Amino acid sequence: MLVLRLLNVVAPAYFLCISLVTFVLQIFVFIPSMFRDPSTTPLFSPALLHGALFLFLSANALGNYVLVIQNSPEDLGKDFNLGKGAEVADWLDGSRSPGSALPGTHFCRLCSRVTQRHDHHCFFTGNCIGSRNMRNFIMFCLYTSLACLDSLVAGMAYISATLSMSFADPLAFLTLLPHSISQFFSGALLSSEMFVILMLYLWLGIGLACAGFCCHQLLLILRGQTRYQVRKGMLVRARPWRDNLQEVFGKKWLLGLLIPVQNVESSYRRQKEK
Repeated sequence: MLVLRLLNVVAPAYFLCISLVTFVLQIFVFIPSMFRDPSTTPLFSPALLHGALFLFLSANALGNYVLVIQNSPEDLGKDFNLGKGAEVADWLDGSRSPGSALPGTHFCRLCSRVTQRHDHHCFFTGNCIGSRNMRNFIMFCLYTSLACLDSLVAGMAYISATLSMSFADPLAFLTLLPHSISQFFSGALLSSEMFVILMLYLWLGIGLACAGFCCHQLLLILRGQTRYQVRKGMLVRARPWRDNLQEVFGKKWLLGLLIPVQNVESSYRRQKEK
């Protein structure tokens, strides 16, 4: 448990550090290298368009990241009066829920609260993912993967121009790292260039991981399930996939694709208000 709590603190700091490094490299290294002559640069030059695209992707990724943390799942334990005895033990081991709990509720040891439609605990946000922040979490994964892909392409263009090498051969990227390591220790490669090459592989790994996680999460939403329900083998009520999507993304789903907006109210809260 101590290791998990430490990871819950270190992982968000690691993500923010990678984001800051990516932003600095894009704004102060990659994009300026695309300008051949700033005085003759047209208004809609590839460099300016790339910069606008990167800022758009970064703003959405960071905005949804903040909303995931801000829209913490509601602590249902207060309503279920889980304050004493064996009931708390039942929530702690996740074996069963009180009779008044809704399906899919779960007690998180790290957050110390009971969340509705619990999916998983995200260490990179230090928060549980549930009904209130699921949409923002998916948008965060989507735009993070796109921002990493954008940085990967810009970084490869920078390395190609700096080292006068071509990535036309599909194996060129796979052999880039071992070849660069040998050049770095022989003194033929600068430390800044080696750092950018290492970042290329980091962006590739993060981008693929976020894209795969986003696709898996969307598949579960279409089926009306959460990762916690799949892991525990819980049966879910069969519903049309459009209803499952609308429950997570809401009616204004298109707006959420363009700008980071707050998630829709959870179905549990709507039931309480009625």
